[in-house]
Amino acid sequence: MLNTLKNLVRRLISVLRETGLEYAFTGAIAVSFYGVPRTTVDVDIMVMVSSEEDVDKLVSALKRAKLKVEKEAIMRVLKSDYRILTIGDEKSPYNVDIIFSEKKFKKRRGVIFDANTFFQDPEELVLAKLRMIKATVSRGKAVKDVEDIKGIIKFTKIDLKRVKLKAEKEGTIETLEEILTELK
Repeated sequence: MLNTLKNLVRRLISVLRETGLEYAFTGAIAVSFYGVPRTTVDVDIMVMVSSEEDVDKLVSALKRAKLKVEKEAIMRVLKSDYRILTIGDEKSPYNVDIIFSEKKFKKRRGVIFDANTFFQDPEELVLAKLRMIKATVSRGKAVKDVEDIKGIIKFTKIDLKRVKLKAEKEGTIETLEEILTELK
């Protein structure tokens, strides 16, 4: 299974690099880069698209990477508030969740599976995980996000002051404080 994930990630890196579009891995792939490696059933990637030309570039690239994608599906998602599209891979059992952004996002360079790429900024990843915990009804499901945050904080130098300020604004500061207390 690792070889099929590795193959998918490398295909994505290759075609996304060619498009010139802003992109960054997030989710379990980014958590594994910053914190503790863990398994995943999908690949989460952020992509900035600001025009129909960008959409055309992305569709062409994803099709070259053997992903099942249609322009119409992307256009529907871009018009919705959800802004996430799940697409299948023709060569593996994995799915790819594309999170669309209209504006630039913070990212860091890194290497995965011997390929240079970009990962969502660790501070923004922690904040996204905190929002997921807040929105998750099932505490059992939130455990994974808590462990992800602990791993990122423990193994990556992050701007905790920035995270705390944003967590305060987003109403997730109590969860962050609990996690920080558990890490002591």
